[in-house]
Amino acid sequence: MPVPPVGPVGAVLTAMVTPFAADGSLDLAGAQRLAAYLVDDLGNDGLLVNGTTGEAPTTTDDEKAQVIRAVKEAVGDRASVMAGVGTYDTAHSVHLAREAANAGADSLLVVSPYYSRPPQEGLLHHFRAVADATDLPVTLYDIPKRTGVAIEVETLVRLSEHPRIVANKDAKGDLEAAQWAMARCDLGWYSGDDMLNLPLLSVGANGFISVVGHLVADRLRQLITAFYSGDVCEAVGINRSLLPVYTGIFRTQGAILTKAALNLQGLPAGPMRSPLIDATADQIEQLERDLRAGGVRLDRP
Repeated sequence: MPVPPVGPVGAVLTAMVTPFAADGSLDLAGAQRLAAYLVDDLGNDGLLVNGTTGEAPTTTDDEKAQVIRAVKEAVGDRASVMAGVGTYDTAHSVHLAREAANAGADSLLVVSPYYSRPPQEGLLHHFRAVADATDLPVTLYDIPKRTGVAIEVETLVRLSEHPRIVANKDAKGDLEAAQWAMARCDLGWYSGDDMLNLPLLSVGANGFISVVGHLVADRLRQLITAFYSGDVCEAVGINRSLLPVYTGIFRTQGAILTKAALNLQGLPAGPMRSPLIDATADQIEQLERDLRAGGVRLDRP
């Protein structure tokens, strides 16, 4: 059976939280410890920093650069570091792209401009401007439930013609659009919605940029391996075993419960920054039930 090649940024990446100290300041040593754990213990090919799960709207430009440097130092050549640089301002996104490149990022993630809801021609200009700003490969991030605007198939096809736009993180929840886009262009395709990991693999995705990868990246690797080795029944079984984790982490905003889960495991995470808030006691109790149902150990050092 032919196996699609590994995508341009790997197969399993985790969208990493940004650990904070109790006073809300950056915990760079914690970020390094967590990054090393995600790569060396759970087997991630890469880590996305300064994304949604990394609470990027609450970190300063300087803090973003510090996180990139710290995580890159921690993982070295064992994994790639993708940096989120997208904002609703093209000029600021271009600035963040250049800063990320200077800080040592291996690639960039650029979300659609949010709030202003630009037309498709505006999206084309925005993404091309960021891609032109550095020599780093760019992954688009299509998540209209957060941004208010979807990247249409025709726009994805046109963007794929740019030599540095290499992949798309798909959190659109539209399998029809995903299939047409994959059929019409050669972008690497990554699930950005954990509940759709297996469905997107089934129509040609290369892998995942995952939130639950903090907890189960090793099992996500098993899922991809089983599916593309032709053992679909095994892949379905692995995916079903992960359903409580997929659901449990997103009962409220994903970063909140991801940090709660990491805190339960004794891994660096710390508190949330406002406007996000820490999980309540009831939410943590439910999270523990969900994670145990999904086979996640809560006693890792």
